[in-house]
Amino acid sequence: MLHTMVPSPTGGKPGLGMPRASVRVALTLRCGPGQVGAFEQEKRPAMSLLAIPFPNIDAVALQIGPLTVKWYGLAYLTGLVLGWLYIRRLIQEPRLWASGQGPFPIERVDDLLLYMTLGVVLGGRLGSVLFYEPGHYLKNPLEILMVWKGGMAFHGALVGCGLAIWLFASRYKLPVWSVMDVCAAAVPIGLGFGRLANFVNGELFGRPTSVPWGMVFPDAARMREYASVEPTPRHPSQLYESFFEGLVLFLVLRFLTHKRGALQTPGVVTGTFLIGYGLARSFCELFRQPDPLHALTAGPLTPGIAYSIPMILLGLWFITGARERARMA
Repeated sequence: MLHTMVPSPTGGKPGLGMPRASVRVALTLRCGPGQVGAFEQEKRPAMSLLAIPFPNIDAVALQIGPLTVKWYGLAYLTGLVLGWLYIRRLIQEPRLWASGQGPFPIERVDDLLLYMTLGVVLGGRLGSVLFYEPGHYLKNPLEILMVWKGGMAFHGALVGCGLAIWLFASRYKLPVWSVMDVCAAAVPIGLGFGRLANFVNGELFGRPTSVPWGMVFPDAARMREYASVEPTPRHPSQLYESFFEGLVLFLVLRFLTHKRGALQTPGVVTGTFLIGYGLARSFCELFRQPDPLHALTAGPLTPGIAYSIPMILLGLWFITGARERARMA
């Protein structure tokens, strides 16, 4: 469910999607050999004495002998399990549904969990391959299967989950719009935990800043493209994303499902989720360090914003269609 939740196979940080030396080469080509340092220095804010040091938490949450459990794994597991429990609660609340009962038996939620897990893992992996590092994987196709090396993308996981929901609903002859709605209502739970895992790993850090809560991320200094401007305070953009894509979006959807009867108009919750995530992600991208080598990085535009625009448009179409179906019913 999460955009680039594990480190990239190329050796760059997740979401940057490039070898560590590539950015400086690109800047040299764009700015000229003698201008790269000046370019980086210009982007560096004044170092504050009150800059918050990164807590530098170990990526391994638990180790028992040869068995290691990382925060990423816990984030995936927590998001899927809590999402599963939340969907069960939604299905069991008669007042939320126009017919007075959920759209499918509670026992089917267990099967839905399996479909969604496959959608997240397979879709997230292929999304990372196609959206962020196609060149690398074209040269090294066998690495596509090496999921333990990392590389996941939220937008790919979204497509994978959409396909998984359609297959699930088709197999059991269930109303696909209602299945999508209960899943969409639960997705922000996983998003919130996933972004917290990004923070724990010190990756997907923000742009340089002079705000009082700016944080110095050690991994930025280890990357050659940023070494000359480090240490410098940066936005803890992972926490912004956890708050807006996770908590705020969950509360918005919760308000719609429990106060506005949105589940009684199939498609509205899904559409609202797509719009809400697209807007939240686009806003947070303004504070997140962009990928300077990605083809979709141009001025204020970033890959995250570019991939969110179709989500917003699709969400508007879902809501319009839901209202039209309700009017004709």
